[in-house]
Amino acid sequence: MITKTAFAGSGGQGVLSMGYILAYAAMRDKKNVTYLPSYGAEVRGGTANCTVCISDEEIASPVASAPDYAIVLNKPSMLKYQGIIRKGGIMLVNSSLVDAKAEREDIEVIYIPANKLALELGSERAVNMIMLGAFAAKTGVTSLESLAGGMSDVLKSKSAGLVDLNKKGIERGAEYALHER
Repeated sequence: MITKTAFAGSGGQGVLSMGYILAYAAMRDKKNVTYLPSYGAEVRGGTANCTVCISDEEIASPVASAPDYAIVLNKPSMLKYQGIIRKGGIMLVNSSLVDAKAEREDIEVIYIPANKLALELGSERAVNMIMLGAFAAKTGVTSLESLAGGMSDVLKSKSAGLVDLNKKGIERGAEYALHER
């Protein structure tokens, strides 16, 4: 079975990192993976999105024209992806930055105040990992352990403090998705 996930937001929000870390976690789970990033020429502040396809079998195309899941960090991304996510899919929305509600009733929408939760952890740099932890907990696409391990591997050249903050972000996002909505 193949799952397709889209990540979208503005440059500088860690959108591409979320997708890369999910792809890395899925590889740790011995899955086949494709990762397709895309970003505007402006980079910071411009649009940024990526898709990650995960499967037990070979993946023919990295394109996710009708993703199963979407994680969106800003309002323009929510407006775009609510229209293309497949029926029955799940969309996670950073409700700290998105004040609108999704219009579709045939998808599940989970609103997560990620910026607020990140500030409670001490830094808004954890927003993307909060969203990724919530995604993993809600969908089971990968385990929280694989996600944390993948994040640690990807960020191994960064400071230990950043890795610890991101682990706390993953845990907080998972906790929120499972218990506090």
